[in-house]
Amino acid sequence: MPTLTLSLLADPYAVCRFPTGTPVRSPEPGGFSLLVQAVEETTLVCPLHQVPSEAETDAGWRCLRIAQSFDFGVPGILSSVLEPLARAGIGIFATSTFSTDYVLVKEQDADRAVEALRAAGHRIEV
Repeated sequence: MPTLTLSLLADPYAVCRFPTGTPVRSPEPGGFSLLVQAVEETTLVCPLHQVPSEAETDAGWRCLRIAQSFDFGVPGILSSVLEPLARAGIGIFATSTFSTDYVLVKEQDADRAVEALRAAGHRIEV
C-alpha cells in the first residue's frame, strides 16, 4: 500500500439528504462540497455553515483529503486509508472526485483517525 499525505480540512462538515427531485442549490465555491443525485435520494456534503435549512442533516463530520492524485488503474489507494480506520473502529463517509479521494469521520473520532492513519504510515497535515 502506498504512503499517502492527507490534509485534515479545517471546517466541520455535514452530510445532507433530500428527496429525489428536490432542487438543491450548490454550496459557495472555495471549499470541498459534493452533490450527488441518485434514484433514491439527493445527497449534499458541505461545510456545516452552508447546510440548507430544509435538509435532513447529519452534522459533525471532519474531512480528510488525499493530497496526491493517482491514475484510476492504481489499486489500493482508498483501502490504505479505510483499513486502518476500520481497525480503529472508526466509521466513515467516503467519496471521490476525478482527481482524489475524501474521507469524512465524525468529529469525536478525528483525533483517533489521525493517530490510526499515522500509525499506518501516512502523513497527516492538520
